[in-house]
Amino acid sequence: CASLFYAVLRLSGTCFIMVIMQKEGSSKLKIAMIGQKEVPSRSGGIEVAVEALAVRMAEKGHQVTLYNCYRYNSRKKMKKEKMKFYKGVHICEVPVPDIKGIATVLASLIATVLALRGQYDCIHYHAEGPAAMSFIPRFFGIRTVVTIHGLDWKRTKWGSFASWYLKKGEKTAVSWADEIIVLNQATKGYFLETYGRKTVMIPNGIERTEKRKANVITQNWGLKKDGYILYLGRIVPEKGIENLIRAFFNVVTDKKLVIAGGLSDTKAFYKKIKEIAGQDSRVIFTGFVQGKELEELYSNSYIYCLPSELEGMPISLLEAISYGNCCLCSDIPECRELLENGGFLFKMGDIEDLCRVLQILCQHPEMVEKSRKEIKNFMFEKYDWDKITEKTLALYERPESSSKKKQKRNSV
Repeated sequence: CASLFYAVLRLSGTCFIMVIMQKEGSSKLKIAMIGQKEVPSRSGGIEVAVEALAVRMAEKGHQVTLYNCYRYNSRKKMKKEKMKFYKGVHICEVPVPDIKGIATVLASLIATVLALRGQYDCIHYHAEGPAAMSFIPRFFGIRTVVTIHGLDWKRTKWGSFASWYLKKGEKTAVSWADEIIVLNQATKGYFLETYGRKTVMIPNGIERTEKRKANVITQNWGLKKDGYILYLGRIVPEKGIENLIRAFFNVVTDKKLVIAGGLSDTKAFYKKIKEIAGQDSRVIFTGFVQGKELEELYSNSYIYCLPSELEGMPISLLEAISYGNCCLCSDIPECRELLENGGFLFKMGDIEDLCRVLQILCQHPEMVEKSRKEIKNFMFEKYDWDKITEKTLALYERPESSSKKKQKRNSV
């Protein structure tokens, strides 16, 4: 504990020195983001979204600081604390003990305390857990924005206390945040109906991508173009991976099922589904992937399948769309809204229905090809990260500040 708080004091001093060295009177915004585990990283959708926003904001001249959560344990020495930069973005590492359930709470608390000294125009919290601290900067008069990436308290991996705390974070955001961003209409309706709280819908974005030929994935796992059905995302129960594996057992096809992704405090679940999948040699687990492996997996899959029971706005589905994949998803509102008329749906949690649709698509490649061609440029227009960044920045400024700027422009 002593070493932890010593590290916090050093970090605090470093952040303070950085602040006083920055130019005064800048018309650009000073922004802090709290809630991501680490950037740069592909450990989850939050990390991908935070990086996309932060880098673009920095390119526009805004001063952005990301408070990353650095976990350590007794077997691993704590990194030397120091300020880092990534593509013009300040990175401030927050060291916390690697204890499930406690690390996130401590990280968001310590990050908030550090951020109070940063003289930020806005502090932006990502996810419900970190949002539990959003009352602190608001109490000190700092503009506070919270993005709800999903109703995290519903996730089955959490125990009773963690679920309670996440719900508390949601309620804190409702009571204290200046603005709440949601990613889809379903969550927007939930907040209005449950709390009477209006929110702003700003979806996640999509990057333009280039398809890659199967090279690395052929060497590593023997995968070839159109030779596999792909799931790519976190290995957690609410993603419906177990249902996908059980449905695939009964699909008559020579195609393989690839389960790609990293764990998220779910070692027991990962062990369980690997044991289940052991009944079928066609099922391949790649573990966490990034770079060329990830690009090639998206580029060469026959179908991308997301059988989730709970989502906010799945980054992996957006990425699959960006590579022109034929997408098959559960019929939850979040996936239905994103796919619109450009993919296939099955009844959420229904293994037989999932098996039925998979079998149809495996037997009818013309349906798959037609679906791929329906992925049009309007998807890139609708989910453009540059436009999404502009909409987010607009929420960082106080209404009276924007009004004064408008008056000033009119007087000139």
